[in-house]
Amino acid sequence: MLSRSAEDWRARGRVIDVGGRGVFTISAGDGGVPMLLLHGFPSSSYDFHRCWDAWAARRRVVALDFVGFGFSAKPADFSYSLHEQADAVEVVAARLGITRAHVVAHDMGTSVATELCARHARKLCGFDFASLTLMNGSVHIEHSRLTPSQKLLRLPALGPLFARLARGWTFRAQLRRILGRPDALSAEELEDMWQLIREGGGHLRLPQTIGYVAERWRFHRRWIGALEVFDRPALVLWGARDPVAVLHIAELVARETPGARLVTLDDLGHYPMLEDPARVTHELDQFLATVDAAQKSR
Repeated sequence: MLSRSAEDWRARGRVIDVGGRGVFTISAGDGGVPMLLLHGFPSSSYDFHRCWDAWAARRRVVALDFVGFGFSAKPADFSYSLHEQADAVEVVAARLGITRAHVVAHDMGTSVATELCARHARKLCGFDFASLTLMNGSVHIEHSRLTPSQKLLRLPALGPLFARLARGWTFRAQLRRILGRPDALSAEELEDMWQLIREGGGHLRLPQTIGYVAERWRFHRRWIGALEVFDRPALVLWGARDPVAVLHIAELVARETPGARLVTLDDLGHYPMLEDPARVTHELDQFLATVDAAQKSR
């Protein structure tokens, strides 16, 4: 059962049809260039709930659940390609009238963001980037250290069986191991994350949704190449104690992206925005204020 907070999150959002698939979208605040939030695997837009009200007090904030995640549709007959997830972002942005956005991406969402960057470089993206923030995502998949669950889910023979047998206690135990502050999340919040995975039978889709890992290998040159020519302000905001998307990935991304600023959060792990929302909010507010001021002075 979801907590009152998670149910309130659902109630504040709406479902947008994207090619016959329902995509849960939530929006709040107004004024200025909006923030567009892209979540990671295997969770949902609810990952940003601790920062949400602070950000919405300053500007418009929009988040969505990718197909197969959270409150969005979880069909069996879907590719779950990051290219289709990027398509969904573009459709949602168009439906909400977003023509320019500060894109903030975490984990799997960082690869959706780099696909959008590749489209932007080719003048094919449906909206313009005001800035890009990448948080704890294995953009350089060759340096990633997958969890035991991720490895099992990727095995064709064992992945579906493991997904069917998965239980909340194993999920909670593995999640705590990738946090820099293992006690940062309450039992209720961990249960919410698990129930959002299970919503609509989503746990059965995990062997399909984790296909994004293979795409990171396949489209490595396209997505890293997009960062190398990215011509907007960029922030690499990283929990340094992440055992999966290790700090070396952040250092590489910051070096490859022209003018990118690297901010390391030394005591945080894979979910900085949940582990220390005040600090993440502060870092992003400072970065976006600087970007907005520079663009107004032009």
